[in-house]
Amino acid sequence: MPVSLVPSLPLTTLRQFDTCRLLPSRFADLEDSVLAPLAESDDHLSDLFELDNATNARLRAQNSGSAGINVDELVFGVPNFRIVNAAFTYARPEGSRFNDGRRGAWYCAFDAETALAEVSFHKAVEYAEINRFDDSVQYQCMLADFTASFHDLRGQARYEDCLSPDSYIASQTLAERLLDSGSLGIIYPSVRHAGGTNLACFRPALVGNVRKGAAYRLTWQGGPVPKIEII
Repeated sequence: MPVSLVPSLPLTTLRQFDTCRLLPSRFADLEDSVLAPLAESDDHLSDLFELDNATNARLRAQNSGSAGINVDELVFGVPNFRIVNAAFTYARPEGSRFNDGRRGAWYCAFDAETALAEVSFHKAVEYAEINRFDDSVQYQCMLADFTASFHDLRGQARYEDCLSPDSYIASQTLAERLLDSGSLGIIYPSVRHAGGTNLACFRPALVGNVRKGAAYRLTWQGGPVPKIEII
């Protein structure tokens, strides 16, 4: 995708509250950081986090290269900062739609139905690989608010390949170029839920007012579509 196409992607000033990111409950219920009790202040905690990064092989590998994330981009001293930082420092090795394996992003949906459809799809892919749809997983919705200008893929036919249902090649290429140019993130239509809208935020500091919303139990009983319950 030529670099010259990147500036043609429109910017939208977004003011969106109560976006939904679903996490397995075992992650959402952890304390903000195991280092927190050792710190005397936010500055001290930041120093401890940086020291921990320096000795953590996985994070050290993720943070190398131009697309990595540095400690000065992370957030400290706000509720659920560990959950925010983890979204950016623990990327899947193969990446996701708008990030590679070196740097993560905060993915969220504008509504819970879209977030549930996204999670249901990706878990079903995992179960299909082992040919077993028999599991029950609890998810916690983490709500967050956003007020910033993001690049907007909605209604952009020339970027249709970035919304491929089975390939992230074009979308990761676009995201890398946008990130390098200073982009804050991408608004895009959900591929898994018709009419839904998602956001991939590239900057930890923009993930505001993170708090718990509803909790859900997703149960697979022999097929790819789970039973969904609010718990």
